Amino acid sequence: MHPYMPLSPCGPHCLDGDEPTVGRARVVLRLAAAVGVVLGAFLVLPFLALIGRRGRELAAKLIFRGLLGAFGVRLTVTGDLPRSDGRGVLVVTNHISWLDVAALNAVRPMRAMAKTDLRSWPVLGTLIARAGTVFLDRESLRALPGAVDELARVLCDGSMIYVCPEGTTWCGKGMGRFRPALFQSALDAGVPVRPVAVRYHLASGRETPAPAFIGTETILESMMRVARLRGLHVELRVCAEIAPGRADDRRSLAALTEAAMNTALGLRVTIPAPRTVWTSSAVESARLAGDHHSG
Repeated sequence: MHPYMPLSPCGPHCLDGDEPTVGRARVVLRLAAAVGVVLGAFLVLPFLALIGRRGRELAAKLIFRGLLGAFGVRLTVTGDLPRSDGRGVLVVTNHISWLDVAALNAVRPMRAMAKTDLRSWPVLGTLIARAGTVFLDRESLRALPGAVDELARVLCDGSMIYVCPEGTTWCGKGMGRFRPALFQSALDAGVPVRPVAVRYHLASGRETPAPAFIGTETILESMMRVARLRGLHVELRVCAEIAPGRADDRRSLAALTEAAMNTALGLRVTIPAPRTVWTSSAVESARLAGDHHSG
């Protein structure tokens, strides 16, 4: 990881480790069901082009709801996340877990921005790419202006697309600062921003960091921890749209969105990121990225 990219202080030390769990047999059944959902989605993928947009949306909802159900995760939604109906919308979420994307698409299927290494995931990588994902190389700051331009093009075409401007996952006990660069796409396209806050809790109502995909753990390790949990709930809190014109620049727009998110999550304290260390090449790349979107 280059030193100028966002880093999360979260890791195994953030986990509570005392959540209620299910037995081994239930874990095996959950993992088998999840594999079945993913393979089923892969098999039906070629046929999705033969049905209309509403049909594809319904199929995607069923797939992602099936994935949540396979892991025993219950979904609750506060607020309404309407269809874009031909109007581009930049949907912004805080980033905790690989379950975030399943929860959001179980409510309203949409395109996403993701890091490039997701393309290499077996089966899932193909599904993610075929879903119209815009990929960003987080190891290269020089790739950022092109990714922002691609986001703006997608938004101008009338698509909903969601991004996680923290730049990495956090444990859920706090939230990272929203990097402003991706918000430039909404300004360039003249579209609204829709914040959606994500939180995870147990059946008792107690928030839990257990679903977080943090530190150096693998996706399989995180999935195994989720498969063992009993009574996991994921909650989406849909905030009011931030209309075009509410902010003059991307930094102001990022600040408005971050404030809305913190309010939805109960005025959580934003955890400051570690001090950024800049190399000479990073400074030059940042200058070029800033010049690309100046004015």
